[in-house]
Amino acid sequence: MGLNEDLIKNTAATFVTPITSRVGRVVPETKDIALQGDAVTLDAAVLYADMVESTHLVSAGYDKQFPPKVFKAYLDCACRIIRDNAGVITAFDGDRVMAVFIDESRLAGAVKSAMQIHWAVLNIINPLIADPKYFNWSGTPYQLQQVVGIDAGKLLIARTGIRGSNDLVWVGKAANFAAKLCSLRESIPTWISQAVYDGMPSETRLRSDNKQNMWAWTTKYGETVYQTKTPWTIT
Repeated sequence: MGLNEDLIKNTAATFVTPITSRVGRVVPETKDIALQGDAVTLDAAVLYADMVESTHLVSAGYDKQFPPKVFKAYLDCACRIIRDNAGVITAFDGDRVMAVFIDESRLAGAVKSAMQIHWAVLNIINPLIADPKYFNWSGTPYQLQQVVGIDAGKLLIARTGIRGSNDLVWVGKAANFAAKLCSLRESIPTWISQAVYDGMPSETRLRSDNKQNMWAWTTKYGETVYQTKTPWTIT
């Protein structure tokens, strides 16, 4: 059978095979879902965290070891923070990480993660980048900037690709919109959807010192969203 016939056969098989979904209680791995006709549904908060202008970092003439060290430092901090808040890392795309939160405190966990990632950039990563013990700077040290986007809702998780080379696909508005929010570049590190804002507890909405709202609303992609520059201290 030639490639053309093989593609037609497998595409037709995909289109005629019904997908049976089941409610999940844990974030699935690839092995938990069959390659054909199987899917899992979850109520989840989806978080995307991404570095800003990482292409410039690679092409700006820094020592060749500097960009991968910055990538690793950012992703390591982000992933550790996400896991500390009961999130599950589901995918990497270059310097971007996707995570899913599904427990009862999923909204608070996702938002707290975003604000703690911002704190880590301000108080750990950038100060260490500027420290001459690690890097020598003849001018102004590089300053990492990043963005996190969060949305929440129902997800359908299916398995894609071919046997031996496949991964999970996360289908639903929450995944798409969180990725869109993560793509915003307005010097604002944390963006959340209306659904996240409405459902999250007051501890992630109000400042602990004066009980003032930490969030400002605006409109993006035709929807009301909320933004903040406030970090969450890591102890």
